[in-house]
Formats: sequence, C-alpha cells, structure tokens
Amino acid sequence: MNLSKPKTKHALSLFSLVMITVGSVDSVRNLPATALFGSELVFFFFLGALFFLIPCALVSAELASGWPKQGGVYVWVKEAFGDRFGLLAIWFQWIENVIWYPAILSFVAGTVGYLIDPALASNKVFLVSVILSSFWGATIVNLLGMKSSARFSTFCTMAGLLLPMSLIIGLGCVWFFSDAPLQIAFTKTALLPDFKNPTMWVSLTGIILSFCGVEIATVHANDVHNPQHAFPRALLYSVLIILGTLVMGSLAIAVVVPQAQISLVAGIMQAFEIFFNAYHLGWLLPLVAVMLVIGGLGTVSNWIIAPTKGLLVAAKEGHLPPVLQKENRHGAPKTLLIAQAVIVSLLSLVFLLMPTVNASYWLLTALAAQLYMLMYLLMFAAGIYLRIKSPEQHRLFKIPGNYWGMGLVAGAGIIGCITTFCVGFIPPDNIQVGSILRYETLLISGLILMCLPPFITYRFRKSSWEVVTAA
Repeated sequence: MNLSKPKTKHALSLFSLVMITVGSVDSVRNLPATALFGSELVFFFFLGALFFLIPCALVSAELASGWPKQGGVYVWVKEAFGDRFGLLAIWFQWIENVIWYPAILSFVAGTVGYLIDPALASNKVFLVSVILSSFWGATIVNLLGMKSSARFSTFCTMAGLLLPMSLIIGLGCVWFFSDAPLQIAFTKTALLPDFKNPTMWVSLTGIILSFCGVEIATVHANDVHNPQHAFPRALLYSVLIILGTLVMGSLAIAVVVPQAQISLVAGIMQAFEIFFNAYHLGWLLPLVAVMLVIGGLGTVSNWIIAPTKGLLVAAKEGHLPPVLQKENRHGAPKTLLIAQAVIVSLLSLVFLLMPTVNASYWLLTALAAQLYMLMYLLMFAAGIYLRIKSPEQHRLFKIPGNYWGMGLVAGAGIIGCITTFCVGFIPPDNIQVGSILRYETLLISGLILMCLPPFITYRFRKSSWEVVTAA
C-alpha cells in the first residue's frame, strides 16, 4: 500500500499552517475559564508562557525541523525512546482530545442556548444534544479529506475566532478607558496572587490547557512545502497571536462580568451582552453568537483530524489492529474518526453525572490537562535526549546554548507540566464539584482508565498488523 498521496501533498500554505495552529490553541471558549481568576490571571498567563507555552514552541520547533515526518510527537518520542513510548505519547495526545471535545462543544452549546434562552446554557440535556450533533457533523467534514478540513478550519479561524476575539478585546479596551465600573482591580496587590492560598494554583490548570496544542500542526509535515522552514516561522507567529489575544480577551470578560457570575460555558456571551447593552448594540448579539459557534466548530475540526493522523501513523507501524488503520478514498482515517466520535458520545454523559454544568466542564478540563501534561513530559524529555543522542541530525531551527540551552528550556517546560498535573487534583473553591472525594475518585479513575489501552495493545500486538509500504 502506498501511503504517499499526491492529491494531499503540500495542501497547506504557511498561512494555513498558522491558522490551523492558532485555531487549534487560541479559542474564545478558553476565556471564561481564565477570566474566572480575575486580575491574577495576568500573573498566571506570564507564568504559563514562561514555563509552558514558550518551551513548547521552542522544543517542538526544533524537533519538527529536525524530524519533519508525518506523525509529530509520535515520531519524536519514538526516535528518542522507542516504539512503546512513541505510542504512549501519541495516545495521550489523542485521548486527551477525546476527553476535551465535550468541554469545547459545551461552549458551542452554551452559546446557542444563551442566544435562544439563557436558561438553556445550564440545561444538561440540551447541552448533550448539541454536543453530539456538532461533533458528528465535524467528523463528517474531516471524513471528506485534508483539503476540505483545511478550508473549513481557515474559514472558522478567521470568522469565528479572530473576528470575535478582536471585537471583545476592542470593547474591553473602550470599557477600561471609559468611566465604566470595573469588576477587577489593577493594583499591584490585586495583580499578585495570594501565595498562602494553595487553591490559587488551580488557575494554572485552565491557563496551561489554553496554551496546549502549539505542537499540533507538526503532524501535517507531509502536507506542507519545505516543513523545515515553515514550522518554526508558523510557531513564532502563532505564539505571538495566541498570547496577546488570550490575555487581552480574558481581561475583557473579567472587567465586566462579576467573578461569581461567570459561566464556563456561556461566559463569553455574558460579557458581550453587557458590552452591547451598554453601547446600545444589542442587535449584534445573534451575529456574535453565530461567529462563536463557527469558531468552536473550527477548533474541534482542527483537533479531530490532527491527533488522529498521528495515531494512524502509529497504527500502520503495527501498534493497532488493521481495522483501525483503514482510510477512505479521501485519505481520512475513517475507522479512527468514527471510533473517536462514539467515545466522545459516551463521555458527553459526564454532564449528566456532575452536580452542575460548571463542575462537569471543570472535571473534563482537569482530566484532559493531566493527560496532556503526560504527553508533554515525554516530548520535553525527547527534546533533551535527542540533543544528546543525535547531535549530528540537521535541525534548521536549534535552541541556542547547546545542551545547556535545551536543558534549560525543556526543564522549564517539565516543571510547568509537573506543577499543572499535581494541581489538577485540587478542585477550585468557586465551582461546585460536590465532595472532594467524589471529584478526586472520578479524576483518578479516569486517568487509570485512559492510560491502560496503549499498554494493552502494545502487549498483544501482532507482526501482521504492520502495513508494508511501497517504495
């Protein structure tokens, strides 16, 4: 079987790559979760950028320019530590997203519900119904192939992310510089968190997760012309856009919506409604809601295909049964995409189990963040090890400072990952998650359940599973 398909070769331009990366990471749906922590969010965004976003961008840029192969993190970790850990890394990236999809789509559902009737934003049955229909619709788009997915993602990023993000940042700036009342303070005392309060570190979970995915576009190595040049440039542009919009957008919500009233699934609509009512622009609210729905669907579309393509590379190297290796005539991994949609459908029922919608959203966010941190730990370790193991490997982009430079950058990322993983077990005190025992039991059970499959498939894999590729 020939895995090289000319019709998908070089389907993405540098602009498309930036749009996919920004659309995958940057998202208005992250803003309510980060705005929840008030003026302290500036400190945590700075901390998150220093100990996570920048290390992720630098390490993944070096690895992508040195090993620009289809598969992304799977290829890098496999090159460093072998097949088993490569499979584990791509599994963490894939399953994290499967858990995260109900959370991002609950934002889409909350936006739709808020537009029809604000009470629907807290209606669990309504949320689950919209989540399921939206995810299956996005799956169908990706079954039509990479070009179809790229066009859809680029449109959604422009119309559904950058446009409403720019709008809310602009409105927030106008509000800040006018005499309008502010819900947060910008004094030195308010900007710095209370370090005596252990729950303050919970902020990192939402903020670090909002930075996750900057490496995701590297799975499209076969779809980009000259990936050694394209990936470092795309990552640089993407980081600048992501950091600026997330900080400003979160503050725009925090200055107008009282902290206790921020909804994790409808917070962005709450902010827009306050802005529009103040400026007599209420007629714009339905239009913004449509933009937000488009942006949310675009984000899901980006994530549906990227980790799945990485998992498909691992599958074809014999790590998953042949049934999961099947592609349709558009080159889309049809069995994996359908299996993914089925799992997401089942996980969406979490919204029916937790006491509140905010609690369901946060549980899924914490579980997804912890699984993703495990993947990033493997990626940072691979960056350090490959610098030592393969110093002769040509890298168009290389972190300066030889071994010390890579150790410092990747080490900072490892510290950020371990901290985020640990604080995920602390429930936020301003979200009703039920008893701490119930919360932590669900979280630990979810971690164990989601970590088992790659160990099981690796243990029982057969040589007949590997696809023999044509020269």
